[in-house]
Amino acid sequence: MPKQRLVLIFPSYLTEKPIAYHLVKDFDLEINILKAKITPGEDGKLVIELAHTSQEQIQKGIAFLKEQGVIIEPISKEIVLNEAECINCGSCTAVCQTKALSIAPPDWQLKFDKEICIACQLCVKACPMQIIQVTF
Repeated sequence: MPKQRLVLIFPSYLTEKPIAYHLVKDFDLEINILKAKITPGEDGKLVIELAHTSQEQIQKGIAFLKEQGVIIEPISKEIVLNEAECINCGSCTAVCQTKALSIAPPDWQLKFDKEICIACQLCVKACPMQIIQVTF
């Protein structure tokens, strides 16, 4: 089943509208809310995964979001990792539930897979070097 993870930025005038409802009802999309910061009357952000058997239907849902005034960004823009200062200790990998952060042989270097990251922020607290930031 095709899936797409996105960061949705809601201008303050949209935070009280039932936009997620329309994604489910009108476009038959499965939505998985990975992270949310929505307060009525303030700008909000939502990290979401959209799924449907048809990629075309997902694109129709995304077009609807844009028509409503929702700003859409790929989730990868939310993670900042300073690789030059990383000591490859692996502390962040221990808390990464999606395995977006990993260390493996033969080079034992930290690898970051932006495609599976959900910006949960657990790695930020776990990093002793404080080189991981989530701009959410």
